[in-house]
Amino acid sequence: MAVTVLIPTPLRSYVGGRDALELEGGNVGELLEQLAGEHTGLKRHLFADDGRLRSFVNVYVNDRDIRQLAQRDTPVKPGDTVSIIPSIAGGTAMDVSAQDAAPLLPKLSHEEILRYSRHLILPDVGVEGQKKLKAARVLLVGAGGLGSPAALYLAAAGVGTLGIVDFDVVDKTNLQRQVLHGTSTVGMPKLESAKQRIHDLNPNVRVETFETRLTAENALDIIRDFDIVADGTDNFPTRYLVNDACVLLSKPNVYGSIFRFEGQASVFYAKQGPCYRCLYSEPPPPGLVPSCAEGGVLGVLPGIIGSIQAMETIKLILGVGEPLIGRLVLFDALKLQFRELKLAKDPECPVCGTHPTITELIDYEAFCGIGAEPSYDGAEITAQDLKAEWDRTPDLLVIDVREPHEHEIAHIDGAVLIPLAELPTRLGELDGHREIVTHCHHGARSLKALEILKAAGFSKVRSLRGGIDAWAVNVDPKLPRY
Repeated sequence: MAVTVLIPTPLRSYVGGRDALELEGGNVGELLEQLAGEHTGLKRHLFADDGRLRSFVNVYVNDRDIRQLAQRDTPVKPGDTVSIIPSIAGGTAMDVSAQDAAPLLPKLSHEEILRYSRHLILPDVGVEGQKKLKAARVLLVGAGGLGSPAALYLAAAGVGTLGIVDFDVVDKTNLQRQVLHGTSTVGMPKLESAKQRIHDLNPNVRVETFETRLTAENALDIIRDFDIVADGTDNFPTRYLVNDACVLLSKPNVYGSIFRFEGQASVFYAKQGPCYRCLYSEPPPPGLVPSCAEGGVLGVLPGIIGSIQAMETIKLILGVGEPLIGRLVLFDALKLQFRELKLAKDPECPVCGTHPTITELIDYEAFCGIGAEPSYDGAEITAQDLKAEWDRTPDLLVIDVREPHEHEIAHIDGAVLIPLAELPTRLGELDGHREIVTHCHHGARSLKALEILKAAGFSKVRSLRGGIDAWAVNVDPKLPRY
């Protein structure tokens, strides 16, 4: 019997789409080296240039983190399960300000007693618990996929004040999963759309809006006046910013993240357990982990994870049950399977450890490598210029580095499909003397392809700025946009 190595969704394209592999080995290091040797595209995701395991990839044997065991020397035996957990963004009753202020809890109106009657007859909620919910102040970072269900269920439950931070507008592509918004609010600021929907659902809820990007300059001032933060961010700089601000202000951070068919949820609360940095001390390099816009997400998935965030938030306010402190829940929608991993506080954590080195908010874009990506000056071409040049030079080679299922949605006639994950192993198919233009959906993956081609010695390489979306807008409006 071999050891089962579970492959997370973001890495499955490097192993032929499989979600698990059966490998032979005596310890974790041997398994990972064998895995990277047989599937070379995985190597840069698992190991840094110096051979050490990347800090944004965690490995568990069964339900134990190898960092609390013997790390790469952790022994494995037939029948064990090894989980690779890359960054994608139990405790007891907790004290939050709403609980501390019990004598000053607000009264419930007759309308509220009727509205919340199914709560009031629950022994663990009752009148006192409903008053705690009414007194609570919860900040939602983001009114998108995760923020939508969290906002709806927290409002329906009677959380008295919901703060929402967002600066985006409602787009038609949001409606597949962002149930807080509707067709009638397309083009409207998400905060305005959210406020309308929440007021219609429960006019007793006060909504405080912050139409701004959360930054190191404003995060502490915004978060300070709330009891709990529900993190619905979709990028690493903001996720680390929210984590650090919550640690510095001693606020619980209810975490959720989603990708394709998988989700994660936990509660990071440094006073009682680990923070997000204890789990992932460093972010992945820019572009290594695709966003939902690039990788896709099943519409109902954020509903499940966002609802878990709402549930955990309510439990914290009420002081009931066992919050997800020190536990990470993994959800696989395709298998309808929940798994739980134990998290431990890292004494060396730079923000919540024994001797913290981060005592104030930092430049999170710089920390996550934003702006430090390779320069591609002069290496991009607009859709209009590509069309004109391609007409003049039919020999020009256009490479589509998207996935096959994206190619089925829409494609540029004459472009050659080579998915980004396959590109390093298919360089031999390309003629180095031809002019090459790479393209993807919006341009991020094609710049990564550009980097791969240039590193392999291809000199006549450019990337289509804005990807096939720009081509559909500026060259071929008959192409569907997605």
